[in-house]
Amino acid sequence: MTEQSVSVEAAGSVKEFDATREAVVQAHNLTKRFDDLVAVQDLSFEIEPGVIFGLIGPSGSGKTTTVRMLTGIFPPTEGDVTVLGYHPRDFPRSIREKIGYMPQHFFLYPQLTVWENMNFMASLYGMNLFRRKILGELLEFVELNGHERKKVGDLSGGMKRRLSLAATLVQNPTLIFLDEPTAGIDPVLRRKFWSHFQGLKEQGKTMVVTTQYVGEVAYCDLVGVMDQGRMIMLDTPAGIRHRTYGGEMIDIVTVDPLDYSQVAELERQADVKQRLLLEGNHVRVLVEEASESMPELLRWLQDRGIEVQTMEEYLPPFDDVFVDLIQNVDVIHQKENNV
Repeated sequence: MTEQSVSVEAAGSVKEFDATREAVVQAHNLTKRFDDLVAVQDLSFEIEPGVIFGLIGPSGSGKTTTVRMLTGIFPPTEGDVTVLGYHPRDFPRSIREKIGYMPQHFFLYPQLTVWENMNFMASLYGMNLFRRKILGELLEFVELNGHERKKVGDLSGGMKRRLSLAATLVQNPTLIFLDEPTAGIDPVLRRKFWSHFQGLKEQGKTMVVTTQYVGEVAYCDLVGVMDQGRMIMLDTPAGIRHRTYGGEMIDIVTVDPLDYSQVAELERQADVKQRLLLEGNHVRVLVEEASESMPELLRWLQDRGIEVQTMEEYLPPFDDVFVDLIQNVDVIHQKENNV
């Protein structure tokens, strides 16, 4: 059996999940209600192995509830879900050991030292007495080596978050859920966390990461944007930007400002879907694909004797993308359905 295959026993039978071939998570119309409150509604998505899947949305959008359903903490009210080949309610122990979960709130013991906490977590998973090397490597991975004897209650907030990550990785999980792992920490440490996550991905791990920091979308392979309990868009980061605006943007800076007739003629070019900005000698246009349209637009400008200072693709910050998506999601979906 390969390292990424899991053989488990359930109800007297052996079931094998191949994490190299099957979707690690499959959800269909997943819904969670708390009395009259609909926290999550009709979520459908799949997560392939070896990717970073980001769940992004404002506070209260349903991200944490979704993670808790996928980990078996909350049973879904409606819908179907499998994680590593099992419904979360049916996880056998061998599958639970393949899942790491780092909750939003700190879960370790402040009165124990860093090393004592790591040892405690290792004991929960039945790791043998020769675990010192593994625990030491985990603390080195999160840059906490040298702090083993410190009481956790004396650690800074950022160090506690790093220790939480190390504790989540003790049993070498295949699938890792990280709920708001970078909340409340400074930008430098956030970047370090994402460097750690990329390292885990390179090891073949699959990660589900929730975040309110819109800029972190860029680190993910696949992103689900949530709002008011619904998944309003599911795509790659580049796909979300493209679908939000209906194309890609090109910034053109000319030596001299374009006159009215030149701007009007530029707008009529086949590659140009819309002019978005005109400020002095700076023009921004919307096209289908920037890489294909830039040579054509450059040729058109040169044919008219218009000297170009710079021409490059403009990538709107994901903070702007997210705001525009939330405000215009119904219009975006309507346009897509009419295509």
